[in-house]
Amino acid sequence: MQQNNVITSIEELDKSRVKVYIDEQFAFVLYKGELRSMGLKQNSAITEHQLFQITSEILPKRAKKRAMNLLQKRQYTEKQLRDKLKQGLYQEEVIDDAVEYVKSFHYIDDLRFASDYILYYSEYRSRGRIENDLIKKGIDKEVILKAYALTEEKDNLTDEQDLIRKELEKKHFCIDEADFAQKQKIIGYLYRKGFRLENIRNVMDIVD
Repeated sequence: MQQNNVITSIEELDKSRVKVYIDEQFAFVLYKGELRSMGLKQNSAITEHQLFQITSEILPKRAKKRAMNLLQKRQYTEKQLRDKLKQGLYQEEVIDDAVEYVKSFHYIDDLRFASDYILYYSEYRSRGRIENDLIKKGIDKEVILKAYALTEEKDNLTDEQDLIRKELEKKHFCIDEADFAQKQKIIGYLYRKGFRLENIRNVMDIVD
């Protein structure tokens, strides 16, 4: 006869949810109402049917709903959405299922996210800064390059050299009056902000 798994511990997560441990290992999070309706208690057995119902029906449905609710409020990259679902203590396979579900409706699209981000920030930030920001948000480098290619095709990007000139204006930096040391200092500042050295040198009319 097959031996059922045992719920060895039930820990309160918040006012409405609990963490369920099976055979001393964390298994999943359930709402207290779900726990009661299924008749699950600490030190009691949980059947294979109950496990299947939880892991294949209840949790996937809840994760999909959670993902949809998150995306109604703001845009997320795939990594950001995965991280949010992980905070809810969903299992990896449940997260995969939820992500694929919302992707099938194009509710998350890293290429679209990157393109929108580039268009919005191109007037204020250097390309290097934007690329670093997108990488931190979990966007692949190839996707970022493709997004830049798409936005450049639409001719919607602010010229980086214009941004450099604006930075110099904000700093009240006069190229003609600056000495070598001052120029090197401002070049370093602009480079650290993510501007390309070639564009910096072109604006400052520095040639090798």
